Amino acid sequence: MRSLAPGIKLITSFSRDSWYRFFILLLTFVFYTTYHLSRKPISIVKSQLHRNCSNVIHPADRNITDNDTWCDWAPFDQNNYRNLFGVLDNCFLVAYAIGMFFSGIFGERLPLRYYLSSGMILSGIFTALFGLGFYWQIHSLWYYCLVQALNGLVQTTGWPAVVACVGNWFGKGKRGFIMGVWNSHTSVGNILGSLIAGVYVSSAWGLSFIVPGIIIAVAGVICFLFLVESKSHFRLEGNLLLYACGLFTKTGTERKQKQRFVEQEPLLRNSSSNEEIFSTNTSTAVETVEDHTEAISFCGALRIPGVVEFSLCLLFAKLVSYTFLYWLPLYIANVAHFDPKEAGDLSTLFDVGGIVGMLLWCGALVNGPYALITTAVSADLGTHECLRGNSRALSTVTAIIDGTGSIGAAVGPLLAGLISPTGWNNVFYMLIAADVLACLVRLKADVYYYFCYC
Repeated sequence: MRSLAPGIKLITSFSRDSWYRFFILLLTFVFYTTYHLSRKPISIVKSQLHRNCSNVIHPADRNITDNDTWCDWAPFDQNNYRNLFGVLDNCFLVAYAIGMFFSGIFGERLPLRYYLSSGMILSGIFTALFGLGFYWQIHSLWYYCLVQALNGLVQTTGWPAVVACVGNWFGKGKRGFIMGVWNSHTSVGNILGSLIAGVYVSSAWGLSFIVPGIIIAVAGVICFLFLVESKSHFRLEGNLLLYACGLFTKTGTERKQKQRFVEQEPLLRNSSSNEEIFSTNTSTAVETVEDHTEAISFCGALRIPGVVEFSLCLLFAKLVSYTFLYWLPLYIANVAHFDPKEAGDLSTLFDVGGIVGMLLWCGALVNGPYALITTAVSADLGTHECLRGNSRALSTVTAIIDGTGSIGAAVGPLLAGLISPTGWNNVFYMLIAADVLACLVRLKADVYYYFCYC
């Protein structure tokens, strides 16, 4: 008798539940990759909006009056262009920081599939609107600031939703490794966003925004069609379908079918009792145990031990990370005199460092702790024993931690825009100071985390 091919053996060695978990993990990975993919183009396009026009060949059919700024895009053709870039960054980041504190609250009260898919589609629209300013010849700073602010608000739908979804599907024992690998979507999205934007930045920079906008909008449609936010939803819908098809009887077959849907304990489970999908009495009706726990309040989440400490730590970590995210390509273009595409491609080494690890190590040391706090630590805090099994706290806790971090993400690029005219070295001194503060706060947070969770 011939044995099965090794590949088929590998596939069949995993249970159907394992394949569902892998599918959800892959979906959420792709979804949040597109979120970061759509945020990255602004950092690549900056060096195209304002560049050294004296080195650019003049068009023969154009009357040039200013040799230094004729190729720049108004209103970024003035000497205060770095300040304007800082304002543009902060329109997105401040709106993101404010919206994040409310996003977790909405995420706990709305279906995650609808919440996430609508946020992705709206984000795609606003990202594309920024790029359409190139084709519509819009030179108003208010237009770009408004589009950035609206995009920042709708982008807050992503992080609390995907973390809560992954938390609903995976047990605590596997969470550290799984979320550590899964969180590489941040760096993957930044890398893809840089490469895609770099393809169009020198020819038609509007496409650097339109193409990522289309990608995240398409991902939003996929989210609406395929995302299952928790295992209990999948089991209930699947069993209802089987009952409707008459596949269950009151014999041993029913017990066998029931065993097919027995799954491991999810990350978030109410302490009262396990859910029972099938009725044990003679009735054929399907009974479910509903979650009657109330969603945790904002102040209640702040009282969870460790939330404030790790939130402040993430504030300084994201200050450094997002300063590199939004200003590194412009720094490379100004200091090393690379063209916008080359500067964007080189800046991806920072994000490669966030996955594998003088730029590569910097990315590893900055993005590593940042990734740990926003995933595994947030999940641990969201399931603290003081919550007594409340399964609806993870989204709020995640939003508070990431929202506080987003304040730092807004402050960093703003300070970079204000300080960089005095010299790029001063920007790096500011980043060093932020890293030192992050280390001091994390010392206390790590001690608390060790004694409370380890």
